[in-house]
Amino acid sequence: MERVSFTPAPSPRRRRFLFGTLATLAAVAAPWPGPGVGAQERAHRIAFANVTEEPGVTIEGTGFTGRDVRESFALAARSHGAEIVYYDNQRDNARALANAEDAIAKKVDLYVLYHRDAATNAAIVGKLSAAGIPVLAINHAAAGAPLYTIDNLAAGRVAGEALGEFAARNWRAQNKLAVVLGPVAAQAERIPERVQGITEGLKRHLPSTRVVMLDTQGNPAQAGPLLGKLVQAHPGSKFLIAATDDATALAAKAALESAGRLQDGAIVGHGVDRSIHGGINERKEIDPNNRGSIVIGSVAFYLDRAGYDVLPIALGILEGRAAAPRTAVAHRLITAGNVFVEYPPYDMN
Repeated sequence: MERVSFTPAPSPRRRRFLFGTLATLAAVAAPWPGPGVGAQERAHRIAFANVTEEPGVTIEGTGFTGRDVRESFALAARSHGAEIVYYDNQRDNARALANAEDAIAKKVDLYVLYHRDAATNAAIVGKLSAAGIPVLAINHAAAGAPLYTIDNLAAGRVAGEALGEFAARNWRAQNKLAVVLGPVAAQAERIPERVQGITEGLKRHLPSTRVVMLDTQGNPAQAGPLLGKLVQAHPGSKFLIAATDDATALAAKAALESAGRLQDGAIVGHGVDRSIHGGINERKEIDPNNRGSIVIGSVAFYLDRAGYDVLPIALGILEGRAAAPRTAVAHRLITAGNVFVEYPPYDMN
């Protein structure tokens, strides 16, 4: 019998990634024009001031680092023909201001600003505007500059609705307890917005279900003790667990396994970083071959693809097109059924 395989069509985000890669390969393979042959206009010079590039420091309450964001700009710039001048704001206001002043001296065409402090951002926009340099902000507002941002409220709703739908399909008659697990009060990472979205999404499907907040204070190792006590106190309940990040989601699974209650849990995380979808030789919690996992999915934040979204907006501004005041990430639930569409195996090498 002839064996027929089916490969799902890549998502629009995946197609942009593939086309960018192909364009890069074509550019490398093409012969370099000699002097006077096919003279090209000067590439746009865009500064990217990253929030931090300190190794191991994660950002936006996810498992991504600033280096992941920088790498996405480096890859995207190849297919867009842009020159990127890189800065590290080091999560320091004085450094962020100094970086902007250096970019003005270098006469960049546009400044992409990723920094958290609103007052510093306003001062930076003022300096750059006086020099005639437009600004595009990432994740944190900057005095009216166009903003590209994650949407914690929307991401939380995706997670809450996924858990609510799961319970409606599988646990309609059982006692259910909803749990929000993670640094639930972390204002700096805007986690309370994520928590609000989770609660709204859950209540849409399970309006009478109790929601318990377990605060790990940013330490996933606390998930086990906190969840263990709750599980022990509710021997007959099913647990709908919304973890605010993927490391906490994996810790929650381990806690239920230690308590002998895996069959009583369903977990959704946030981020979709490598800790949850794995690398080519790493364990993959969300994987087509692991459909029985109680981690039913994670909400994608795509911080490792930010450059592919931000650079087209920046180039549009430089070409005279008006940018939307706010462009939000299209958060979606990544499961074992669609993970290879968004993060195929060759993307994990």
